[in-house]
Amino acid sequence: MLVSAPLPDKEFFTMGEACRLAQVASHTLRYWETRVGLPKPARRASGHRRYTRQDMETILLIKDLLQRRKLTLAGARKALLERRRGANQPGAVETPGPRDEQTLKLLREVRKEIQSLIQELKS
Repeated sequence: MLVSAPLPDKEFFTMGEACRLAQVASHTLRYWETRVGLPKPARRASGHRRYTRQDMETILLIKDLLQRRKLTLAGARKALLERRRGANQPGAVETPGPRDEQTLKLLREVRKEIQSLIQELKS
């Protein structure tokens, strides 16, 4: 997946933040939720959407499938379902990921350090 900029070091995002990060309008995100079926953001008591990091990664993947790979919404939905199905099949290679909060925190600290090194090298 192509990500133009790393996601901020947060667990949850508002609709406005999600729109800014994905560079799409809010009605586009709502349309993707209904037509593609993903992401499925949680709702606060007030009814506002609350996107997780995984939701944001899905949004960026949908955008990539639609804009760069020129798929239709149906094609993007199919690609997402196949990707999800492939990860759930027995014998499928599972990509290693953080299993607990401590690992996640360590990975974020490493990412920050790498970003600071990149900035230092650029100057």
